[in-house]
Amino acid sequence: MGQLIKGRWVDSDERPTDASGAFIRSSSVFRNWVTNDGAAGATGASGFRAERGRYHLFVAPSCPWAHRTIIFRRLKGLEDIVSMSLTDAPKTEGWSYSHGFEHLRPHADGVFRLHQVYTDANPSYTGKATVPVLWDREQKTIVSNESSEIIRMFNRAFDQVGALPDDFCPPDLLAEIDHVNAYVYENLNNGVYRAGFAKTQKAHEQAVSKVFAGLDWLEARLERHRYLTGDRVTEADWRAFPTLLRFDLVYFGLFKCNFRRVMDYPNLSDYVRELFQWPHISETCDFNAIKVGYYATMPHLNPNKIVPAGPDLKWLYEPCRRFERYQSPIHMGRPDASS
Repeated sequence: MGQLIKGRWVDSDERPTDASGAFIRSSSVFRNWVTNDGAAGATGASGFRAERGRYHLFVAPSCPWAHRTIIFRRLKGLEDIVSMSLTDAPKTEGWSYSHGFEHLRPHADGVFRLHQVYTDANPSYTGKATVPVLWDREQKTIVSNESSEIIRMFNRAFDQVGALPDDFCPPDLLAEIDHVNAYVYENLNNGVYRAGFAKTQKAHEQAVSKVFAGLDWLEARLERHRYLTGDRVTEADWRAFPTLLRFDLVYFGLFKCNFRRVMDYPNLSDYVRELFQWPHISETCDFNAIKVGYYATMPHLNPNKIVPAGPDLKWLYEPCRRFERYQSPIHMGRPDASS
């Protein structure tokens, strides 16, 4: 996919690994926070007050990390508060768009690249140009490129400027949400990439073992609870969902995580089905874009760039058995949603 070296794009399909051949994920660099009053958040600088129309989100429909921010933007009703650009051009020099953004214009070939956003924020930036990116129109800089922190901003920072009141990270569940998030990140969110990008047999097998330990853990947890932290949907569910949705589509085949599919787990498959059928969530799920975004852009794993015709995903549209089991309506995440 390539990266920026001191502000210049360098094409490369190399993925960083350690001495054992295990994939190493790069850390996010921009870690500021949008807050209700503009005070500094947990990291970064102050000065990013929540305002309508001030911020813009750059995303790609195939990327699970970006997908979680797309979901939170929809859940919190931020469509008229935070604008958004979805990748719609072939991946050349990284994530690409058919239209420029304000003062950032397309290259001579008519394509606007995400790495232009990074160098506009920091002309000497070195690193990957990843999605999602939350951009500040006022300061003309990147607020954050860390998805886990962007969704927490979306969850609460914009409540006083028109966001929906639903809270997917309530204080009384925060410790449990963080516990689940940490486990799911290590074993699944990042675990599938460690399996797919491993450069040795041992590293791959170790990663795959952790992936399926993670799926088994979720299956057992969902035997006891409707959602991952109890009887209401939280951030933990929406962080797990994008990876689970992509599992049968790409990770089972392309990343060789092929012991079992998500649809082979009774509790887990019904849980994914329920989240997929949540109001407006299926509209954020572009199955063709997901497959193309992986199979057609990773020549080190799929040299001929052939995109599979399958799998059959009819199971996602079938009636959800969890409705019958729990005899209660979908919880919308509100503090008083106890019916």
